[in-house]
Amino acid sequence: MRWKRKIHHGGPSKQQQVGPLADEICAVDEEVSHLCRIKSEPSQRTCASIYAGQKRPVSTFKLLSGRESNCSGMGRFSSADCSYALRKHLPVKGPWCVDDMDSEAYISQFSADGSLLIGGFRGSHIRVYNSENNWKVHKDITCKRLRWTISDIALSPDQQFLAYSSLSPTVHIVNVQNAVRESHANITEIHEGLEFSDDDDEFSFGIFSVKFSKDGRELVVGNNNESICIYDLGANKVTERINAHVADVNVATFADETSDVLYSGSDDSLCKVWDRRCHKKQKPVGVLTGHLDGITFIDSRGDGHYFISNCKDQTIKLWDLRKMSSTTKDCTPKAYEWDYRWMTYPSEARYLKHPYDQSLATFRGHSVLRTLIRCYFSPMHSTGQRYIYTGSSDQCVYIYDVATGKVVEKLRWHGSIIRDCSWHPYLPTLVSSSWDGYLVRWEATEDDRDPSMLKTGKQRMHPEGYTMSFVL
Repeated sequence: MRWKRKIHHGGPSKQQQVGPLADEICAVDEEVSHLCRIKSEPSQRTCASIYAGQKRPVSTFKLLSGRESNCSGMGRFSSADCSYALRKHLPVKGPWCVDDMDSEAYISQFSADGSLLIGGFRGSHIRVYNSENNWKVHKDITCKRLRWTISDIALSPDQQFLAYSSLSPTVHIVNVQNAVRESHANITEIHEGLEFSDDDDEFSFGIFSVKFSKDGRELVVGNNNESICIYDLGANKVTERINAHVADVNVATFADETSDVLYSGSDDSLCKVWDRRCHKKQKPVGVLTGHLDGITFIDSRGDGHYFISNCKDQTIKLWDLRKMSSTTKDCTPKAYEWDYRWMTYPSEARYLKHPYDQSLATFRGHSVLRTLIRCYFSPMHSTGQRYIYTGSSDQCVYIYDVATGKVVEKLRWHGSIIRDCSWHPYLPTLVSSSWDGYLVRWEATEDDRDPSMLKTGKQRMHPEGYTMSFVL
């Protein structure tokens, strides 16, 4: 995030102007579309056994009947069969209240196994909920030395430790599995501070993103010092510092389970790929060009090939590492003066396209204003990663179909910006966190008898006791 920004776009040449909006949305790379379909539609063996090779839609009843009679000869569903059955039941009913706080909800994230939900709020507050025990509070954390707000939260792979960051060069670690339920920093429990600043730093920078490596031994952060830092928890020090971009690094994350490859996104509009095995660690192995403004978030598909990025140019883009270039391609700039924290996106820039766009697909419809809004792939188990979902500044959660590029669902209830949302890794449950102070869940089935169900008309623009906050 930049404090003030002059964005540069490619000039309005013929190649840069896009046609009707629907044409661009549906222009999905054939390979990506095929990959999504084979992981989220019935396997060929299942289709052949049920309909003798005819290309017809497979109903859930037929799918279950075929499994019971072992038509495929496998004796069970394939992973694609499971995804096909489950993806018909999207979490669009509700919402139901998980929590209602007196400050803006910035972060909502499920643990890897879905047993815990992490909620982060502006008022120095983090809550860990037990999703398997009626969403009761498992740990209530009051944070230490926050600047403005909690900027990011990460849970270790073993779900033992939680790391939180703010607009300072220090990340704090909390044990979330000990007996202390009320965790007040350095009063009831020690919140160990990990220092990311260096003696050469000219000013005290802020951290925008923090992520654990898959083995839990390292943390990677992106910051407004235009760099990526990697902290070795065993050595208790920063072991790598990469001068990654020429503007704020809003997100840095590990690409896959090996932790050798990193993705970063910046206000310089570029996505970069870093390989820690290379000798030239200060130089990216690849650059992906196509966005016209600052990157707010990146989510990896986890396969070492694909990732998505959310951007202040009001788009999500899908990328393939095999199409990246080794250098940045320049274009003739056309500048628009605007500040995403309080202005709407310039209408004359909305239909521009980068002349060297390397992305596979562009998804439009949601809004990215005032804060670093996040986007994700849907879970592999229940959907085969068939969808992309994102928060939005227009108070909705958008769900896109990766295979077609279209918006398949739009979840409406909140009264303010939705900065983050999280889809349960195994169940049809989605949680959204909004600046209205609510943390709510969406389900695939409806239960009107649940007293926590939120009714239309109960929305609000701001949480109770609202005071003006810094935008992140």
